[in-house]
Formats: sequence, C-alpha cells, structure tokens
Amino acid sequence: MDNNKRSAVCNKSEVTIGVCVKNGAEFIGAAIDSIVEQSYPHELLEVIFVDDGSEDRTLSLIRMHASEVNMPVKIFHSTWKGLGHARNMVVTNADGDYILWVDGDMVISKDFVRKLVEFMENHPEVGITKGVQSLDSGGNLLATLETYARAASRLVDYTAEKNSSKALGTGGSIYRIEAIMENGGFDENMRGYGEDFDMELRIRTAGWVLSTTNVTFSDYERRDISWANLWTRYWRRGYFTHYFLHKNKGLLKHYRMLPPVAFLAGVKHASIIFKKTHDKQSFLLPFQYAFKMISYYLGFIESHRRSFQPKS
Repeated sequence: MDNNKRSAVCNKSEVTIGVCVKNGAEFIGAAIDSIVEQSYPHELLEVIFVDDGSEDRTLSLIRMHASEVNMPVKIFHSTWKGLGHARNMVVTNADGDYILWVDGDMVISKDFVRKLVEFMENHPEVGITKGVQSLDSGGNLLATLETYARAASRLVDYTAEKNSSKALGTGGSIYRIEAIMENGGFDENMRGYGEDFDMELRIRTAGWVLSTTNVTFSDYERRDISWANLWTRYWRRGYFTHYFLHKNKGLLKHYRMLPPVAFLAGVKHASIIFKKTHDKQSFLLPFQYAFKMISYYLGFIESHRRSFQPKS
C-alpha cells in the first residue's frame, strides 16, 4: 500500500488515549506534552484521564494542562480502586475505535499514534500492538540498566505460541476496543498489577494476535532511579502477581522467580543489549536482575502469607 492510501486509511480511525495515573505529578506534564505533539489528526483523537486517588498535585496538573490540549478531554477522579477499575473507566467512556494506553510517566514519539494505527489498520487480525522501548540512556546508571532490561524483555516474537506467556503491558500499547469489549473488560480485582497481562491472555485466547511495531516510547527510566525506588516497584509487582497467578494457574513457573535464574536471564539479555548499543554497562544487568527478583519474590511471599491469614 502506498503512503497516500495508507494515510487515508489511518485518518478514518478515531483513537482514545487513556491515561491512568496515581501520584504522577513529577511526570504528568511531559506525558501530556507528548500527547499534544502527536502528528495524528487531532480531530480524531480524544484523551481520557483517570486519576486513581492521587495524594499529590496530579489531578490539579491534569486540569491545568487540559486547557492546552486541542482535542476532547475527559477527566475522572476517584479514591484508589486499582488499575483494573481505572482502565474500565476509560473503556466505558471511550469514543474511539482504538484505545492507546499512555502511562503518566511516559513520553511517546511524535508519530507514535499514527504508526500504531497504521499498523492496526493493515493487520486486522491483531488485537493489540505495542511500540518499542527507546534504548536511550536513562537519568543515571540504574535508570539506563532498567531501560535496557525492559527493552530486552520484549525483544520476542509475540505472534509465536512459545511466547504466549510473555506480557506486552498496557503502556505504549494500542487495543482494538472490540477486543476488550468482547472479552468482558479488565478484571477489577486486579488492583495493582497484572490486569493488563490478564486481558492480553483473554484477547489472545479469543483468537486475536498480539504484536509489536517499530515506534518508540520512553518510560520512567528516563529520569534518575534509586535502588530503594526500584526495590519498592518490584516488591509491589511480586505482591500483586499473587492474585494474577491464583487466577491464571500454571502460567508462570515459580522457579523463574528465583534470583539465580534471574541472574542467568540477565546474562542473556546483557549480550543482546550490548550487540545493539555497544555499551559495556549492559554487563551489569545480571546483578540488577537478581536484585529486582529478590524484591519481587519477597513481595510474592508476603502476599501469599497474607492470603492464608485468618480474617478477623
């Protein structure tokens, strides 16, 4: 298909950009700026913000920036009900044919929406596609390693059956709204983590294909990251993964949570990233992987322990 025809196809599709955020005051302005700068026709875009119980200035900043967004904006706010509920708020109120999920700490490249829609229009069998993580250096060494780690983890062929247990994640992903609706929306019991992977599994089971396409985004890793911040982030992932695995039994192997296994995965990914970047810092990835998985595993154990405590 030539470029003119491709552009004409893309311009028929309306897109809802969903931003679900909590306590994102430090980053939300940059995220909104990257949305405003999109090359996709703004008359075919809308933005839905869901502030899920922020305790900082996130909601006031969203309201302030909303006046600068030259596309329809809807803003919702509630006490913390979790990511499953927040995403369903976007789905329920979306007018687009697609929903693009942008995290409150993300920045998307100028042609991000255009290229994702173009890909989806040309691949009707695809239910979800995602951009790729930028390999630009982060704010400090740890942030750069996290950038490399997250990029390496998604350098797989999501259309292959052997990778059916690999998660795309919502941030930077575009969903066909019909694929969400026909599979009952997001599980609102998944409040902190895993609601996206659970949705992906149901969409894949329904016969849709999952994929990635070559357009970049940057995430929280573009700023400084402390070891304490990284520990908290992965402890929470481990904690909330417990419910996900309770629902999706047998999907993930428990031995893969062990730090020595994570270290070996880090060795493999360090080699992949070094070939792409020639950055010798990538060989520190095994140690970072082990650190994160210790935190993740302890969070998972704590969630498992609490699930067996008698309720008062």
